Amino acid sequence: MLKKGEVKMIHQMIEEGLSKSAIARKLGINRNTVAKYAKLPKGYIPVIKRERVATTVDPYLPHIAQMLQEAHKLGLHIPNTAIYQEIQKLGYKGSLRWMNDIIQRHNLRQKVQDEEPLVRFETDKGQQMQVDWVEFKKDGLSAFVATMGYSRTSYVEYVDNEKVETLIQCHMNAFTYFGGVPKEALYDNMKTVIIKRNAYGKGKHKFNEQFRDFAEKHCGMKLKVCKPYRAQTKGKVERFNHYFRYSFHNMLKTRLSLMGYTINLENANAEVMDWLDFTANARIHATTLQRPFDLLAQEQPHLLSVPKPYNGVHPRKVVDASIAQESKNSKRAKMLHIPLRDLQSYDSLIPTAALVILPSLAANNIDYIGSALWR
Repeated sequence: MLKKGEVKMIHQMIEEGLSKSAIARKLGINRNTVAKYAKLPKGYIPVIKRERVATTVDPYLPHIAQMLQEAHKLGLHIPNTAIYQEIQKLGYKGSLRWMNDIIQRHNLRQKVQDEEPLVRFETDKGQQMQVDWVEFKKDGLSAFVATMGYSRTSYVEYVDNEKVETLIQCHMNAFTYFGGVPKEALYDNMKTVIIKRNAYGKGKHKFNEQFRDFAEKHCGMKLKVCKPYRAQTKGKVERFNHYFRYSFHNMLKTRLSLMGYTINLENANAEVMDWLDFTANARIHATTLQRPFDLLAQEQPHLLSVPKPYNGVHPRKVVDASIAQESKNSKRAKMLHIPLRDLQSYDSLIPTAALVILPSLAANNIDYIGSALWR
C-alpha cells in the first residue's frame, strides 16, 4: 500500500509525460503498482488495509454456538462462566472477560432467543457455487458475484455489460480466486445462462449453448437453476449481495464523491479486491462463525482443477448442438398419428403434415420426402 505522497507523485509524473516504467524506476516500485494507482482519481487518499486480527476465542465460536443452541432447545440457560470452563477443557487460554466480549460482539445469545440457527453447513465442501449479477444502473455498472456454498467465500468483479463472453471470463477469474471449480453452480433467470425453462420436459431446461459448453464440457461444472419466484434458494449469494451493496459499493461511492469523483470500472475493481481480501472474506461470518478464507482452505481439496482459458465454441457447433437437442427431446411430440380411413380424407392433413414433418426431416439431414406423403 503506497502512502498519500507517493500516489500524488505518480499522478504528477504522469501529467509531466513520464512513462509508467520510468515512474516505477524513479520510485523504486513495480510498474504494475504504478499502473494500478494511475487509474485511481487524482487526489485519491489510500485507505490502509489491515488484515483482521484473529482472536483467541475464534476457534471456539462454533462450539460455543452449538452449546447455546442445544441448551435453548432443552429450555435451559447456561451462564458464560460454564461455557468458559468448557472451552478451557478444549484448549482455550484467554480470559473470561474476553470470551464474554466476543459472544456479545456476535450477538449469539440474542440470535438463539430469536430461534435463528447459529451454525449451518447445508452444502458439502466443493459442491456448489451461487452466482448472481448486482446492477448499479445509475453508475452504468454491474457486479458479477459468486459465493461458495460451504465456505461463504465470495468473489466480486465490476463489468460494464452482462454479455455471455463477459460472464464466462468472470467465471474463470472467480475459479482462479477460489483455487478451483465447484461441482455445480446455481443461477436464477440469468438470460445468458438459461433460455427457456422446462423446454424439453419438467426440469429439462434449454441453456445458452455457448455457456453450457463452457460450464459443463470445458469446466466439468453442472448447471442448476432456481425455481421460478424462489430466488431465496440461492440465499447465500443474495445475503452477500446486500452486504456488498451497502457495506462496500455505497461506501466507496460516498468516499469518492467527497473527493469530487465518481465511481467507475477502474477504481471500483481496484478497491473491491482489497475489500474481499481484508474485510469480506477475512471477517467472522455471521452464519458459520468462522472466516470464509479458513473454510475455503478446507474446501479447496474438494474442488475441480482450474481449466485452461476458454477459447470459445464455434458458432456452427452451437447451432448444431441446439438443433440436435431440440430434435432429440421433441421427436416424440412431433409424431403425427393418422387413423385408418379412405384416401380422400388424407387431403386435409397434408398442410399440417408438411409443417410438422418437413422441418424434422430437414433437421436430420434427410433429402428425400416425396414418397412418404404423395405416393
